Amino acid sequence: MTSRSVSRAATLTAFVTMSALTLAGCGNGGGSGGGGQTNYVTSTDGISRIPKDERESVGTIKGKSIQGDPMDVADLRGKVVVINAWGSWCPPCRAEAPHFNKVAKETKDKGVAFFGINARDRDITLSKAFEEDYKMAYPSLYDPIGKSLLTGFPKGTLNPQALPTTIVLDRDGKIAARSLSGMNEEALRALIAPVLKEA
Repeated sequence: MTSRSVSRAATLTAFVTMSALTLAGCGNGGGSGGGGQTNYVTSTDGISRIPKDERESVGTIKGKSIQGDPMDVADLRGKVVVINAWGSWCPPCRAEAPHFNKVAKETKDKGVAFFGINARDRDITLSKAFEEDYKMAYPSLYDPIGKSLLTGFPKGTLNPQALPTTIVLDRDGKIAARSLSGMNEEALRALIAPVLKEA
């Protein structure tokens, strides 16, 4: 393959990634989560939930953290996992960070694990500054092109369509709930609580 072909392929990949995510405005994305028949209900509070017997397992979400440590969401099986996709340039992401820190600390002993995905930050120094400024209580996967946002969530289920997006996995590693907007402490607890109560 020539260098020109490689360059074209890289450009096409980046374009498809950005187009598919529809993350241009740091706000709400579309509604369905991937097309086809959807098996979830969105409530008036903007939280979408999937009944326990209709959930699908999350895909592969792994790589290096912003600090360079290995991260793999599969290692958290057995816990309720809160996945938060964010960008340092995103005002709602900055606004919700203190709430996420507080809830992460307070729910850790209850079997809840927080897993960040830092998307669309090409300059990792900005990601590191975000973590330091907000004294983040949990690590974030560094994902500058949004690869894990595309490959980690099966078509037709709840997937990230905006930044910020927060997704909750049940103890079996299945996608249970999603919010496509910035969250305060009360909203975040409401997102987690029903999944945490499950047997």
